[in-house]
Amino acid sequence: MRWIRYTLDGETRYGILEDNDRITAVRGDPFSGHETTATRLDLGDVKLEVPVVPPTFYCVGLNYVKHIGTVGLNIPTKPDVGYRANNALVAHGEDVIMPADANRIHYEGELVVVIGKKTRNIGIDEVAQCILGYTIGNDVSERDWQATDRTFWRSKNADTFKPMGPWISTSADLPAMETTVSVNGQETTRFHTAEMLFGIEEFISTMSRYITLHPGDILWMGTDGHSPNLQHGDRVDVTLTGLGTLSNRFVTAGRN
Repeated sequence: MRWIRYTLDGETRYGILEDNDRITAVRGDPFSGHETTATRLDLGDVKLEVPVVPPTFYCVGLNYVKHIGTVGLNIPTKPDVGYRANNALVAHGEDVIMPADANRIHYEGELVVVIGKKTRNIGIDEVAQCILGYTIGNDVSERDWQATDRTFWRSKNADTFKPMGPWISTSADLPAMETTVSVNGQETTRFHTAEMLFGIEEFISTMSRYITLHPGDILWMGTDGHSPNLQHGDRVDVTLTGLGTLSNRFVTAGRN
């Protein structure tokens, strides 16, 4: 099942995406309960929104060996979790706005895990029961700022720096999944999504010992490879096998 969040006639709601281009409208949402309706909509007639506005936005750092090598840091010996800001979220198809004083803007294609129910202190073998599904994220960074901003407050969290979508898939074949990133139609990055230092189960189980996870919380799982410096007008497509493609244009503030 693919959950989609959309706006039509000024109202934002959830639906179920059928056959890639038709939406079955629902009453309710995937977290607190829903029922389907007889209303069918064309995907092209609605505005896509980020598939969830999370209560808490968690992220994983340094979870792929190649990426760690490009930034010259030590390989972690245990799961490490950080936070990002909801103001940075934008939907599939929306522009990423690069501030005029930004110099080195990079993408990071990531698998995003969406929590489906309240969770505390669970074992690794219980993690699957708390996951609603998966979506795609592009963790945009300004690398010069990242080197100088101790908390990454603008380098990782500037408005529009976290595209996410286009929908939530309730299933994923992680062992078979590849993450592919293209810039202006040319592939620049490809890696096996599951080749993480620490997997989804280990991260969520570890987090749950100390933090209560809530329905709608998201966890971005990190990236591999290295990004080129993005320029005004570049389009970045992040594709994860079986989940779809997240596509966004990068534009410099003040330019058309």
